[in-house]
Amino acid sequence: MTSAAATAATAAAAAENHGFLSPTGVEIAFLLVGLVTLGAAVVTVTTRQLVHAALWLVVALGGLAVEYLLLTAEFIAWVQVLIYVGSVVVLLLFGLMLTRAPIGRSPDADSGNRPVALAVALAAAAALVWVVVDAFRTTVIDLDGAAQGSTGVTGSVLFRHWVLPFEALSVLLLAALVGAIVLSRKNAAAEAGATETGATDAPATDARGADREGNR
Repeated sequence: MTSAAATAATAAAAAENHGFLSPTGVEIAFLLVGLVTLGAAVVTVTTRQLVHAALWLVVALGGLAVEYLLLTAEFIAWVQVLIYVGSVVVLLLFGLMLTRAPIGRSPDADSGNRPVALAVALAAAAALVWVVVDAFRTTVIDLDGAAQGSTGVTGSVLFRHWVLPFEALSVLLLAALVGAIVLSRKNAAAEAGATETGATDAPATDARGADREGNR
């Protein structure tokens, strides 16, 4: 019997001996971490403080990394931590600093289209849940067995079937960084122009004041 057949037999035996009414400790932890991650994601998109949104995003992405660990996908979990928590969030914070975003509560952070955004979010969540359930309806992962998310399997699937979305995501992040730099340069130029205008108007004002004193 090959290793793949042995793994399939182990998963089938685990599915027969396990039910939804008798969850294991790993499944309970998975559910609790999922609730925390969902709460952090909701706070991320509802808070009016941009820096707090970035920090809550760290909690949400870290929760996803813990979920991957509980699913025995250690490589994906560390990729989540190193790339998303360690790089994407830092990139967002740099974008906030370069665009000189307000630190405190910002009324501009709320567009007023919350009903539309909520409807789109619910529709996207429903579609994602339906796709995942339909694709993995009969799949059972043996959480007590060997790790399933090995480096070789993950790299083969990623760069064989998902290379185009992978490259598109990198271009998107680069475009976001370039956009932040462009916006910061425009703000700096506008402030410099305002400063020069104020410096030019000041001598003229002083001269008019001196003429009035002389006329008196």
